[in-house]
Amino acid sequence: MADSPKSAPPQAASFQNLRVCSFESRKGNEMRSLIERHGGLATIAPSMQEVPLGENPEALQFAEELFASQIDIIAFMTGVGAKALLAAIETRYPREKFLDALRQTHCIVRGPKPAAVFRNWKVPFAGQAPEPNTWRELLTVFDEELVGKVVAVQEYGRPSTEFYAALEQRGATVRPVTVYQWALPDDTEPLHSAIRATVAGDHDVLMFTSAQQLHNTLEVADTAGLKQDWLAAAANCVIASIGPTASEHLHSVGLPVDLEPDHPKMGHLVRAAAQAAPGILESKRGNG
Repeated sequence: MADSPKSAPPQAASFQNLRVCSFESRKGNEMRSLIERHGGLATIAPSMQEVPLGENPEALQFAEELFASQIDIIAFMTGVGAKALLAAIETRYPREKFLDALRQTHCIVRGPKPAAVFRNWKVPFAGQAPEPNTWRELLTVFDEELVGKVVAVQEYGRPSTEFYAALEQRGATVRPVTVYQWALPDDTEPLHSAIRATVAGDHDVLMFTSAQQLHNTLEVADTAGLKQDWLAAAANCVIASIGPTASEHLHSVGLPVDLEPDHPKMGHLVRAAAQAAPGILESKRGNG
């Protein structure tokens, strides 16, 4: 008697040796490892670095307003930004003075990283944005009516003008607090090289884990006179985006977003891309 058929084990996601370019900087080694473990040929082209503002009179002015009870709500957008803000304020004021002021203020956080910082500080927060942790989800944590309220927003890199406009529509006065900015990496040659390789057709998958990565890549491509060529070549690759904010920026420059993971995490992104990219690429390029 024949053995009863057994169901095949689930197939592991694999890039099948596709050439995958990531613009990750801080976690570049981790990204390379993830791509290679999923059967991809990895290129890591660091596209940005966080630059804390050394002399930060804006942060000190914010602290003075906070101590004077002139701030009603504070939105913390990133963990690294929250820590940078404390570091800037500590140049003039005691750490506990700032943390005590936060404990007396309605604070909300955009995602798990600033939430972890607050727990480490032993400072409670009133709300946390649900996944995918964009400004739209953060907005749901705010009251509908914000007339007369001063809302401070710890910025991260580029100002979130749409978020500010949405708060102002509810009647809030928005008080941005800049603590660090995004800059190009000190060595831009890997990014230049990746841009040239994309234009030459040497990449199959492009992976973005932030909107700023796209912004900086386009800036470097533009200075090299390759912006339009890069955009055209990128559209012929599989474009993987970590989440809605990055996807919005990709769409805004005319690029398709071929896939987004269920959760905005690097591991989820690589797994989803490995699973779907070979089929998507075949649809885009055919067999020729």
